[in-house]
Amino acid sequence: MDETLPPRLHYTDEFIRETLKLVHTIAMVGASNNTSRPSFLVLKYLMGRGYRVFAINPGLAGGTIAGAPVYARLSDVPEPVDMVDIFRNSAAAGDVVDEALQLVPLPKVIWMQLSVRHDAAAARAQAQGVRVIMDRCPKIEFGRLSGESGWNGLNSRILSSRKPIMAKGSVQKRRL
Repeated sequence: MDETLPPRLHYTDEFIRETLKLVHTIAMVGASNNTSRPSFLVLKYLMGRGYRVFAINPGLAGGTIAGAPVYARLSDVPEPVDMVDIFRNSAAAGDVVDEALQLVPLPKVIWMQLSVRHDAAAARAQAQGVRVIMDRCPKIEFGRLSGESGWNGLNSRILSSRKPIMAKGSVQKRRL
């Protein structure tokens, strides 16, 4: 084991479930229009689950990604966002968190994607009452907690005798 890596963060399923239920609008920083990039896939997935998503990418501002409007920076989004989803590397995450903490009202959640972790920035956000999740993917967590991952043969660690409620087109909608 590499001693330079920080220990893996632990979040309870209930904390993640509550967080995903708390959120309705998401600003995705680092969104890409490249259909093979994870940020594109996550953006499209979250929109398909009923979340309103705004893409943040200065190079694509004024356009759309999978139907989501693209803005150059968080402060350009014309309405409050519940969650800032960071698809940037750990070194850039601190600046993104600081930008998010300038928003009025503050986002309820700052979510740093897989392998993205900035403990000092997380502490600054938590000190202002913002929920922080690091080194996780909301697409993966939503799929796991909703049981949707099990449709693909993945073990979600969630057992239920409940039959999933399917929306039109066999797409699970915000039921966790």
